[in-house]
Formats: sequence, structure tokens, C-alpha cells
Amino acid sequence: MRNRILALVSALALMILSAAGQATTAESKAKSAAAVKPWTLPHTPDGQPDLQGVWTNNTITPLQRPKELAGREFYSEDEMAAVQKAQRERYALNLEEGEPPANHSGVAGAPAEDVHYDHAQYGLDWLQTKVAWNRRTSLIVGPEGTIPPLTPEARKRLADRAAKEKGHEFDGPENRPLEARCLARANVGPPLLPIRYNSNLQIVQGAGYVAIEAEQIHDVRIIPLDGRPHLPKNILQWMGDSVGHWEGNTLVVDTTNFTDLNPYPGAQNLHVIERFTRVDPETIRYQFTVEDPGMWTKPWSGEMPITKLTGPLFEYACHEANYGLENTLRGARVAEAAAAAKKDVK
Repeated sequence: MRNRILALVSALALMILSAAGQATTAESKAKSAAAVKPWTLPHTPDGQPDLQGVWTNNTITPLQRPKELAGREFYSEDEMAAVQKAQRERYALNLEEGEPPANHSGVAGAPAEDVHYDHAQYGLDWLQTKVAWNRRTSLIVGPEGTIPPLTPEARKRLADRAAKEKGHEFDGPENRPLEARCLARANVGPPLLPIRYNSNLQIVQGAGYVAIEAEQIHDVRIIPLDGRPHLPKNILQWMGDSVGHWEGNTLVVDTTNFTDLNPYPGAQNLHVIERFTRVDPETIRYQFTVEDPGMWTKPWSGEMPITKLTGPLFEYACHEANYGLENTLRGARVAEAAAAAKKDVK
């Protein structure tokens, strides 16, 4: 009898433990399912896929692929880890000794002409903010990974322009590039391209519009989505004329009507198509194609991640208390006076 009671107690205990185990397993599966619950793309009140927020396209990936990586579109995982390690070492050296020059591949450091300006000292080193890492060896996609050659007509046009401007580069403010005059920056685009610092942007959406503001130089592109045509061909703008539409969850922006001064001086019929696709809470996939049959031998395309950033954008004042342009022109006048004095002595 005693043995029968013990057997019944043991069976009951096993049943309780089994039930508890099943409940624990079910709870664990429920938590796992919740953890991998598919992300749902948010939408604005008027039904647009929500791209809003402050973002960064800060990256160490160059626009064009270095020659030593020709034909290789992606780093391996190990190679990418080595690149990131080299960047951390560069940054540590920068903090300790000042900014080091770039190595032969341009992966780490700064161009020789920039070494005098220690970005880390002013909080402007690219590792002092969030980096949109990716394994691409260049932002330009495809086997070449470079901007195509100029057409013969473009080479002649640019050579003629350079010859006409030679000797007059510092005559006055109007002879300096738009960027040096703080009027327009190529990074604003389109296409939107990363820069050395302040490589951030904000997207705001309203009924029938999307606005994209770049932190440097705080230019805003206001893009209508109502199907309107481009401006007449005789109306040209530094950032072109952008119109947009949605293809599923992708914002497609078509831009024409650029001047020949920005973002690619000498391009006379520039056409840029951009695609913005939010792929997760932290990432927008940004793709672009640039073409001008009179400038390059073929169109070229690029792709990069744009990653979420804790805002807000900060003020960027290009020539406020910045006497770079004034000093450049003053230096030119001093050099001219010295040359004239030397000529008079002879």
C-alpha cells in the first residue's frame, strides 16, 4: 500500500513538473516570438511611409573605390573589422598627438593638406559621432566603383573654362567657388553625400511634401509629391528642381534644372534620381543615379545606409566670424603688390 502511495505521489509530482516545464517553454517561445516580431513601417497621418527624424550618412567609405581595391565591391567581415580597428587607432593617435595623415589607401587619416586642422580638437572627427558603417569599398556601386570618364566635349569645355579663369582665380569673391563663398555645398546634393564633419540631415514630412535639411550648410530641399512637372528648362537652380513620388514604400526623387556650378561644375544637363527606403527603425537605404550624357560617358550610381541619430541638428555658420575668404583675397592682393614691386626693381 505504501509503495502504491509513493508511486502515486511521484506520478503527480512528475505531472506538475511537466506542466510547469510546458508553461515555461510556452512562455519562453512567446518571449522569443515577441523579440523577433517583424518591424512594421510607421506611416504619417496622411499615409506616407514615415522617414522623419534626424539622420546621419557619416561614413569612412570613399565615394570612389581605391585603386588597390579595384574589382572588389565589398570587404570581408575580417577586413571590415581591420578597417574599424585602424580607424580607432587613428582616432586615438589624433587625440594624443594631433591628426595623422592618410595612409596610402586613404582608409585612415586625413589628406596632407588637411592635417594642419585638427578636427578632433573641435569635436569634428568622424569617430566623434555615429558612423553609418557598411562593408562597401566605395559608395559608387558596380565593378569599377568610380565616376566614369568625362566625354571629349566635357574635357574640352572644362579645359576652356580653366584657361579662361587662369590668373583670375582670386580677383574677387565672384571668382571663388560657391563652396568657398558659403553659398552652396555639393554635399546637400542631390545626391546627398557624406562630408568630413556635420554629415547629418533632417527629414520632415507634411501633406504632399517632403523636406530634407542638411546640417552643413543648412540648405533645405522642399520636394513636392503632387505630380507637378519640373520647372521650365530656362529656370536653373544650384540644388536643381526636385519632384517626388512614392513607389511602394520607397520615396523616389527626380531632380533636374541644375546650374553648371553645383554640385558638379561643368555639368550642363545633370539629372539625379534618388531612392529613400526605410528598412528598419534605425536605417534608411539611400540609392542614387547621376547622369549627364554631355559630361560623363555613362550614368553612375551609388548606395549607402543613412542611420538614425539623436537630434537636433546644430547651427552651422560658415562665414560668421570666419575670415577665410577675406584673408584669401587679402593674401592675393599682398602677393600682387609684392610681384609688382619686384618687377619695378628690375
